[in-house]
Amino acid sequence: MAEVDSSNMKPVLNRLRRAQGQLGAVISMVEQGKDCRSVVTQLSAVSSALDKAGFSIIATAMKECISEEGSKDGDLSVEDLEKLFLSLS
Repeated sequence: MAEVDSSNMKPVLNRLRRAQGQLGAVISMVEQGKDCRSVVTQLSAVSSALDKAGFSIIATAMKECISEEGSKDGDLSVEDLEKLFLSLS
């Protein structure tokens, strides 16, 4: 399995840190007995942030893989690769 290039991961790390903070808030909400709708809404936001971070990591890996192979598609941006990957789901 290929290693993640940390130089390209600053936005991903920021997103993961935000998700970590959101998850802490969800835990606190549950501990405080907040209403179900608010908890589920925040949990959904955490889930979405994690999904986006995962897709970004996958897209970065795909881009590096394509670039290493010298493909003509090596000029695609990470955002373009994310869109391509998401179109499969």
